[in-house]
Amino acid sequence: MAIPIVFDMETGDPDDVFTLCALATHPWAHLVAVTVMPGSYEQVGIVKHLLGRLGVSVPVGAYRPGADVKPVSGFHRRWLGKVPAHEPDAEAWQLLRDDFASADATLLTGAPLKNPGTLLEREPNVRIARWVAQGGFAGDCVVAPEHRLPKFEGRETCGTYNFNGAPDAALKLLESPHVGERVLVSKNVCHGVVYDGAMHAALSARRLTPGMALVRAGMEVYLAKRRAGKAFHDPLAAAVALDESVCMFREVEVYRERGAWGARPAAGTRTRISVSVDQTRFLDVLTATG
Repeated sequence: MAIPIVFDMETGDPDDVFTLCALATHPWAHLVAVTVMPGSYEQVGIVKHLLGRLGVSVPVGAYRPGADVKPVSGFHRRWLGKVPAHEPDAEAWQLLRDDFASADATLLTGAPLKNPGTLLEREPNVRIARWVAQGGFAGDCVVAPEHRLPKFEGRETCGTYNFNGAPDAALKLLESPHVGERVLVSKNVCHGVVYDGAMHAALSARRLTPGMALVRAGMEVYLAKRRAGKAFHDPLAAAVALDESVCMFREVEVYRERGAWGARPAAGTRTRISVSVDQTRFLDVLTATG
């Protein structure tokens, strides 16, 4: 049975829209709704455009509908051209409220957590059965030496974009008794997953869903300008939402210290953080067709 997923995203980093495309036609996912941070008409237009190209119709919500900001990266315009702006279907927190009231959907977050944070402010007793977040950091006390990336060796804390973009909201979600299960796909693991020329070639050799074919087309544009590739933070989190065997996890207590995030081993927290990734399994899950 397909997993119902509500995806909370932004558009400053291209990997969010690639995650959207992958989820929209994935056989293991039932995309229920999309919420956008902060929610400019240009952002909503891009989300609606991509969903339309894939023949998928779901409501799209915004944190601040019509926000007068420019949060869309230049890559989106190079890839998609001029896309008409569009109004959202509702405020994001309202969509989240309705989705979690009627189903045990998974909340997948790839943006600063203001949308789910507003939901908890407005509806403090809302129940979120499962939250899969791209965010957090697991340091040396949690990650075995053989799984540590050299850039993070010796560290216990680190700033992370999505959690630091709304730290109070992040802490609320981490502490709320109404969040049944918390699965964090951490910065130290995400940075080890890169869509580069080798991954591009691997996708070329596979049969792909329409959504993943669109991802491959977008990455062709991206790689033409940046040959080193693109870290695939949010697609990794999406793959975990569909199959947790993509990563290894440890149960932890997450804490914030001097603007950085860390995790220490703990029992009974209902919070698990990634400590390693199976790259082969990740690609198999992301490109599954049945």
